[in-house]
Amino acid sequence: MSEADDRLAVSGIYEASWKYVYRDILPRDYLESIPAGRWAFRLDGGERTTLVMLEEGRYIGTSSCCASRFPEFDGWGEIVSLYLLPEYMGRDFGKPLLEAAVAALAGQGYRDVFLWVLEENRRARAFYEKMNFQLSGARRADVIGGKTVREAAYCRVDSARR
Repeated sequence: MSEADDRLAVSGIYEASWKYVYRDILPRDYLESIPAGRWAFRLDGGERTTLVMLEEGRYIGTSSCCASRFPEFDGWGEIVSLYLLPEYMGRDFGKPLLEAAVAALAGQGYRDVFLWVLEENRRARAFYEKMNFQLSGARRADVIGGKTVREAAYCRVDSARR
């Protein structure tokens, strides 16, 4: 992400995606209370690389990646997020965005990549499986909007190194 990128537009991708994808997973009142610009401040600084996807000048997707934040995946690259505006989901925009994140991590020296997915997010799980990510068996619990949710780790290992 460059200085010229519109942080509010990128945050809007997160907001719209969360409200659409998690509508049957997270509490409705929580999703409806997400304010505009909630993620804007998280897009700068830190060790994360943030990628944006545009179509005809419109921000339609974003992904964030970094070195693993979790000890059980020490030495791995982590895809922290990958979101598209709802109207772009299922239209083959996710694949190049995911591959760009994997390539960004490879450029940082990470060949093995993992990510967390809410167990109830079947659509995302099917997408990552189609993209050659496999369940690792690692699980974790989190509380989002007052609801305890479970997340599963998906991994893609560089087969050339194994």
